Amino acid sequence: MNMNTTMNKMILLLVSDQVVLSVIKEALEYAGYYVVAAAGLGVAVDRLKESTPDLLIIRSYIEGISGYDAAMFLRTKCPGLRVLMVAGLMDDDRLRNRMALEEFEVFPKPFTAAALLEKVKDVLHEVR
Repeated sequence: MNMNTTMNKMILLLVSDQVVLSVIKEALEYAGYYVVAAAGLGVAVDRLKESTPDLLIIRSYIEGISGYDAAMFLRTKCPGLRVLMVAGLMDDDRLRNRMALEEFEVFPKPFTAAALLEKVKDVLHEVR
């Protein structure tokens, strides 16, 4: 990814699962995004008091609340906040191994880091 397109773009990443949070955060930072991570809604609200992100990436469910409801609440704190809801898992050895150890099946198929980064770029550059 062209670093010029990611330069100075801040992403608030709200994911309760620490392993999933780490995997997504690492991919975004490697692409040049500045990532502010939050494992819970309260932390995300605190982060919004400090700065205004260009994008919120959120899972479909976070500790006790749907991702949709959490995103709508965060938009009351930061009107117009762009949101990307990530419902699947990223294809990463750490997540794949964890699922295999527990003999969990995953559906749908995990997405690649490149696919996530392309979607982030698309969302950040959409004309509103």
